[in-house]
Amino acid sequence: MDILTTVSGKMLITLLMAMVPVLELRGAIPIGVSLGLDYRTAIGLSVLGNLIPVPFLILFTRTVFDWLRGRNERLNAFVTKLEERAALKSEIVQRYAFWGLVLLVAVPLPGTGAWTGCLVAVILKMRLRRAMPAITLGVVIAGLVVAFVTYGAGALLF
Repeated sequence: MDILTTVSGKMLITLLMAMVPVLELRGAIPIGVSLGLDYRTAIGLSVLGNLIPVPFLILFTRTVFDWLRGRNERLNAFVTKLEERAALKSEIVQRYAFWGLVLLVAVPLPGTGAWTGCLVAVILKMRLRRAMPAITLGVVIAGLVVAFVTYGAGALLF
């Protein structure tokens, strides 16, 4: 049986796609709908899938980065580049704290989202209990924005 022919398979693919950096829920919602899921189901699964990695990213990114830095110069350069990109995005979070992180995650554009929000939270040494609610709210808002842009106002009302 092909995984794409079952509802549970389509749901699993949508959930997993939302966990992928860069793609996140911006890509997972349209993928879920294109697989035949109801847009509300696709939104819910995408929000959930986008949030699953968040606590792990906040808790373990610094440890993983430190480990990668010690492996070789190429990995060290990669980590440095990621940190520099996140530092550029961190200005709004520093200025507006909680709401800045919400906004960074909520805007469904390239270079924003839950993964970037986690990286910024780690660089700014935000604790999980402070970053998680902001990232969660940002992901929910991003899901609603993507649904509105993709499926119109009816997607949010009905």
